[in-house]
Amino acid sequence: MDLGIRGRTALVCASSKGLGKACAVALAREGVALTLVARGRDALEAAADDIRRTSGVQVTAVAEDITTEEGRARVLAACPQPDILVTNAGGPPPGDFRHWNRDAWIAAMDANMLTPIALIRATVDHMIARRFGRIVNITSAAVKAPYDHLGLSNGARSGLTGFVAGIARKTVRHNVTINNLLPGPFDTDRLRSTLEAQAQATGQSVEAVVEAWRGGNPAARFGDPEEFGQACAFLCSAGAGFITGQNLLLDGGAYPGTF
Repeated sequence: MDLGIRGRTALVCASSKGLGKACAVALAREGVALTLVARGRDALEAAADDIRRTSGVQVTAVAEDITTEEGRARVLAACPQPDILVTNAGGPPPGDFRHWNRDAWIAAMDANMLTPIALIRATVDHMIARRFGRIVNITSAAVKAPYDHLGLSNGARSGLTGFVAGIARKTVRHNVTINNLLPGPFDTDRLRSTLEAQAQATGQSVEAVVEAWRGGNPAARFGDPEEFGQACAFLCSAGAGFITGQNLLLDGGAYPGTF
């Protein structure tokens, strides 16, 4: 299936590995030129080299902290007018809300709410002028079904969700869509580290914790990052112009509700 975005340009955040890289790979397969962003230079350059080698598209790697104003300025100087924007940032640490001070909340908001909004603000008017734009925010399944120990993430990402719900209805008439992807348990380094920490805290083996998580999911497995990337690429496609302001949950059926 031709997604109709060959020759477009995309800015993909936190794309050196995991779900961000999976989105970049899927877009590259469709012929989209990429600007990849992450803080770790070595992993980012390795990802860029891998995508160049396997897809042949132009890939620019910018090692910056996208959550800072200075970092965003340098990233946007390298890619000022993308056709496609994929926002992404690692979630804040888990814990008890009684232990989170104002600084912890501000850091969570900066990374998971205010940075995506700043990037949207910097790019959306160029998209409107060209009458094509696709913005996809990688958030979390916890937006739909919050976890009590992920309060920082629940709050910040839900704030972004509310913001997107309003603006996405304003931009769609210009063929600029804004949607959110909500990942559940995908087989990434971040999930593995979470499971290892749980095993250590409970005295179980990592294998036992992994099997319990898999068995508790209706799909009886973790998600493959490639699946996630393909979902992102579809939302970025020319044919997805009638989909906006939506929260697409990818969790293997773990969320039990109908709405």
